[in-house]
Amino acid sequence: MANFSISGENLDNVEDVNDDNKPKSRFKVEQVNELSSENRKNEWSEKPLSFAAKRLINSQSRPRQISTSSSSPPLSPNLNAENNSYDTANAKNANLNTLETLPHVDHYRNLFSANAVNLKKRPTLVQLREMQEEYDAGVEGEAIASDDKQMQPNGPNGDVTTTAIQQDAKPVKFGWIKGVLVRCLLNIWGVMLFLRLSWVVGQAGIGLSILVIGLSAVVTVLTTLSMSAICTNGQVKGGGAYYLISRSLGPEFGGAIGLVFSVANAVAVSMYVVGFAETIRDILRDRKLLMVDEVNDVRIIGLITVVFLLCIALIGMEWEARAQLILLVILLIAMINIIIGSFISPSDSKKSKGYVGYGSGVIKDNFNPDFRDGENFFSVFAIFFPAATGILAGANISGDLKDAQRAIPKGTLLAILISSVSYIGMAVLAGASVARDATGNLNVTENITEYCQQFTCEFGLQNDMQVMQLISGFGPLVIAGTFAATLSSALASLVSAPKVFQAVSKDNIFPYISVFAKGYGKNDEPRLAYLLSFFIAAGFIAIGQLNSIAPLISNFFLMSYALINYSCFDASLAKSPGWRPGFKYYNMWSALFGALLCLCVMFIIKWWTALITFFIITGLYIYVHHKKPDINWGSSTQAHVYRNALNSTLKLVSVLEHIKNYRPQVFALTGHPMSRPDLTRFAATITKDISLLMCVHVISGEKDFRSNSSKTKHAYDWLSKNKIKGFYSCVCSESLRSGVSSALQTSGLGKLKPNTLLLGFKGDWKTCDQFQVHEYVSIIHDAFDLRYGVGILRVDEGFYVSNLPMQSEEGGVDDEKILLKEQDGKENNEGSLPTSRSTSPTPRQSVCAPRYITSRQLAKAAKKNGTIDVWWLFDDGGLTLLIPYLLSGHWRNCKLRVFGAASRKGELDRDQRSLATLLSKFRIDYASIKIIADIGRTPSADGIARFNELIKPWMLEPGETPESHPWKVSETVLNTQKDKTYRQIRLRELLQEHSSSANLIVLTLPMPRKSIAPSGLYMCWLETITKDMPPILLLRGNQESVLTFYS
Repeated sequence: MANFSISGENLDNVEDVNDDNKPKSRFKVEQVNELSSENRKNEWSEKPLSFAAKRLINSQSRPRQISTSSSSPPLSPNLNAENNSYDTANAKNANLNTLETLPHVDHYRNLFSANAVNLKKRPTLVQLREMQEEYDAGVEGEAIASDDKQMQPNGPNGDVTTTAIQQDAKPVKFGWIKGVLVRCLLNIWGVMLFLRLSWVVGQAGIGLSILVIGLSAVVTVLTTLSMSAICTNGQVKGGGAYYLISRSLGPEFGGAIGLVFSVANAVAVSMYVVGFAETIRDILRDRKLLMVDEVNDVRIIGLITVVFLLCIALIGMEWEARAQLILLVILLIAMINIIIGSFISPSDSKKSKGYVGYGSGVIKDNFNPDFRDGENFFSVFAIFFPAATGILAGANISGDLKDAQRAIPKGTLLAILISSVSYIGMAVLAGASVARDATGNLNVTENITEYCQQFTCEFGLQNDMQVMQLISGFGPLVIAGTFAATLSSALASLVSAPKVFQAVSKDNIFPYISVFAKGYGKNDEPRLAYLLSFFIAAGFIAIGQLNSIAPLISNFFLMSYALINYSCFDASLAKSPGWRPGFKYYNMWSALFGALLCLCVMFIIKWWTALITFFIITGLYIYVHHKKPDINWGSSTQAHVYRNALNSTLKLVSVLEHIKNYRPQVFALTGHPMSRPDLTRFAATITKDISLLMCVHVISGEKDFRSNSSKTKHAYDWLSKNKIKGFYSCVCSESLRSGVSSALQTSGLGKLKPNTLLLGFKGDWKTCDQFQVHEYVSIIHDAFDLRYGVGILRVDEGFYVSNLPMQSEEGGVDDEKILLKEQDGKENNEGSLPTSRSTSPTPRQSVCAPRYITSRQLAKAAKKNGTIDVWWLFDDGGLTLLIPYLLSGHWRNCKLRVFGAASRKGELDRDQRSLATLLSKFRIDYASIKIIADIGRTPSADGIARFNELIKPWMLEPGETPESHPWKVSETVLNTQKDKTYRQIRLRELLQEHSSSANLIVLTLPMPRKSIAPSGLYMCWLETITKDMPPILLLRGNQESVLTFYS
């Protein structure tokens, strides 16, 4: 701990502000001395702190030695400044004498980030609250890890590595001018400015040309506003458009766009290089210096150029930025050259070619459109718009920017403003000084338009692509500007494609590309991705025919813009508290309009390329969605899922209930789902695709909430792995009954609330402490008190899995073994009570050896041909009939057989017809109906004798009273319940006679009557009915109708 020497100034006499108009601090730190480790331990040993606190303090790095005479504000002891700083490293807060720390930026960082060296940590809740001598550090560590998994270390953030960055290898970072403004300008100022803008003016006229440029600017500005909102809503890492979209809309859209955007940029390199090569070829052709022929010369020059650009990129971003600055200077000189040349009086030669200088007559002639050769406004717009697709050039290197949150909005918006003004200026300049048609012959001065319709004219805005060179003061500078425009765009695309692809590879969304995630050098350069982009570009240069795929590349960029706009709209619509962008000049509806506008432009450019783009993006989206990568970025999609679920749940509250809409919503006492997999699967079969399933796990005894999060995670992982749709709830309680009672009362939200309790038969009821049996039966009473239906399922093997294999199916260590290890020995019965701790004063004894595999009795019953026998003996509202009907829909090889009890002797036919009519009205398909007439007959003597042996341990002994032992049976009660007991014994005989070969028996559960049938007697009834039977479900509704025959 740091030893502070603090001046004893009387703070009441100190002025509020000092000479610099800054607030005075409460303390003036004169000197901080570093204490040795031994002194630190001794000092803390004098404090009344626990072992946990001492371990926390002593595990931190040693504090720094500070010497300062300046006044320091009372900020967090974790604050570090360059000259005046102090760090108590989670020791007691120097000013407040507490282990709690003041807010600090390190507390909110990704703990696995590469720059998280000596990261300060916030004390855990256990360390602050309990201060106990020993605590489960593993639980806390797991909690920290689970929090950090949201940021996905080692990949999904795109910036996370497993090794710390060397302190002496600082990466090169760019500001908003060099990193964003320059790159965007060079991408927007392409060959369009020098070669095609004049043609656009000739076709659309000055007026519509300004509209074309303005509409393009609207699209890019709306996209930039959305992009600015997204990138100011948190720290932006490498990946550009991919990073923004994936963190907003999730890995499905992000992965699709990332892959397509990378390929589009790589192909765009070839397009720009071919444009450069064609210009060189034209110069060589005019001078008759072709090397082979026109086609192969373009290939040779293009391949040489792309190799040169690759060398610049491989050297590093710093050299690439210098090359971009040189190209920008050349481009600006070329533009200034054109502007100056427009004010120079044209020569006769230039006049013959259409350049006549500024004049009102030329402006008037060129202001209106003159579309030719089947062109129209939209086709001209489609040709111009690709010039505006360079707005992501700065965002694509977001990982190399000093402050991406500030640089991207500022640099991109300013680049759009400058480029739009320059394009409009150049369009007006060309339209105000050059005629649409010119013959090149001074003798033809009248009716030039009619002349050009009869003969071929090679000059003028409509015919000559070299108009800008004609206007300029020095033609070669325009050629140099063309070179600069093409090379700068090619270089920017060659850098953007690998950067984006590296980010996609790091996130491990697609297989077989992780090798490209590796970075080299201080700037984490994706050299392998550079080589991949080079080969893609070289391949397309060699193939040629790039004009046909140019619209497809433009559509790829437009799809990225559309999704950026939609990301902003979607995040705003979700209303997540985490959506707090620092950039305020955006609107969710303008973002939606921008997205729709981008989609419209895609179809304007080429409708078939737009459809191809949609199919590609959709295919990649479906693939990623099906793969389900283990990624959690907190996307707006997740926010929508929550918001929609909340709204639907609230809306459901106002929906009136009706019997036709009744669904059995099951509250299954499974414990941890993987500990009773068969019971969980059986419950899921009832609720599959129709209703709610809750798997409830009650941990009785000492309340330990710290492991609940890990149990919950394992439970949902298991449910997902087994394709079971349900919820898991873990309840800690002092006793099993109180825990179940609490869960029964509080589970669910509104109408999404369980209404049917399902539990397994307590297999160790004969050997366990009798109070546990009383709690088991009391749970059934509590469920009926809360108007639940109750089902008890029994199979011969039981449900509980005491051990699981050490190896999972994939061959690794199965975490199920680790999770259940703590339960093994605590809960070793065959029943299904989900307690993890025994509440009995005597330990329970296992009645069977530990099982290493789950029961397959139910699984076999569900698959083999057979019957589900429904013994609907008493009307409980129809639940005893409804659930078997639902099961038969999934157990497709099983048919329903319905058994009923006769009302009186001699009326079997009438009772059978009555039951058949009722089933027909309920629209329940069945195989047969049988009415049992002699269910009230006295059972056999053997059955009665077996029951008497079964009830002996549960009879009251001398000295015991029903008040002290409410689970035991007195002779009086036994005689009173004699008829009901005989009925259960007789029912067993009938089950053995008629249903011994059934796949599943569903039987009306005997009603447990309060204060009449003690717990011991009731369990003897259940044992008598279910012992040595096929899988049997004892089921009873809450006496309210769940079936109706009304439409």
